[in-house]
Amino acid sequence: MEFFSSNKIYDFMSKRNLFVSISLIFIIGSIVLIFTKGFNWGIDFKGGTVVQVQFQKQAPVKEIRELLSKKYEGVSVTNFGSPQEVIIKFPVKAKNSVTKDMGDKVEEILKPLGKFEIRRVDIVGAKVGGELTEKGIKALLFAIIGVLIYVAFRFEWSFAVASILALIHDLTISIGFVSLFNIDVNLDVLAALLTILGYSLNDTIVVFDRIREEIVESKERNLGTLINSAVSQTLSRTTLTSLTTFFVVLTLFLFGGEIIKPFSFTLLVGIIAGTYSSIFIASPLLIWLGFKVDDFRKNLAEKGYVNESLIKNLFNIANSIADNRRRGNIIC
Repeated sequence: MEFFSSNKIYDFMSKRNLFVSISLIFIIGSIVLIFTKGFNWGIDFKGGTVVQVQFQKQAPVKEIRELLSKKYEGVSVTNFGSPQEVIIKFPVKAKNSVTKDMGDKVEEILKPLGKFEIRRVDIVGAKVGGELTEKGIKALLFAIIGVLIYVAFRFEWSFAVASILALIHDLTISIGFVSLFNIDVNLDVLAALLTILGYSLNDTIVVFDRIREEIVESKERNLGTLINSAVSQTLSRTTLTSLTTFFVVLTLFLFGGEIIKPFSFTLLVGIIAGTYSSIFIASPLLIWLGFKVDDFRKNLAEKGYVNESLIKNLFNIANSIADNRRRGNIIC
């Protein structure tokens, strides 16, 4: 199945300044949000206690907030999944918030509001939250460094830098949307960001592989033309892969419940940003990084890759002749 004809060449490179300008707007907007609005840090990183309460009728959020605020500072009360359920978050700074009997205390305070059930009590100490934050940042940094080494080893430095810049593009926009929509930043969001790294890199590597094949197989010397051909040939594959993944994650977001929403929302944004960057951002970066087609061909020739490509081309020609004979197009 193809959404786009692999035989048609689309001129992406002539619009590269427009595509990069759009990305810069989103990146700058994301950075502004990160430094001004900040994040809604979850208990995983900030520390504290989470209590999930289910009422038999609609939960009186306002009354719950008023009763708890009298005894605990900085308490957050929000609906969770249904009008009957609420999540109550007690930050570390709330006096006596991180205790094993927090569920009993909440049950005692909320008694006047009707019948309800304490569904869950999660406790994370401030020290553990700090350690999780530190390890989460390290995980992202090590993943980016690993990607840089892998791509540089497989291709060359310009491909590696382009792929890292594309990944930073995807992560920055994803984090910006997390800040904009006030999504709880917890371990699920960190898992989504690491997933975006792998997903976006996979798409970018597919395009880069095709660009390398175009450089080896074609006599064309203009990098923009080669990139247009490579991206056009992978466009259907990229679109199909992205759409199937997108609809799966969208299903999780719509029907997976509140617990999985931070993960699915972050991943949804990352899939869109990653698909966009692999088509419109990663490849144009090669031009701005000064990638030279002739130098790349020279390096491949020194490593013996050109001979392999020649054999591959001859093999493809032989197969084509055999197919034409079977169809009666060639008589000999």
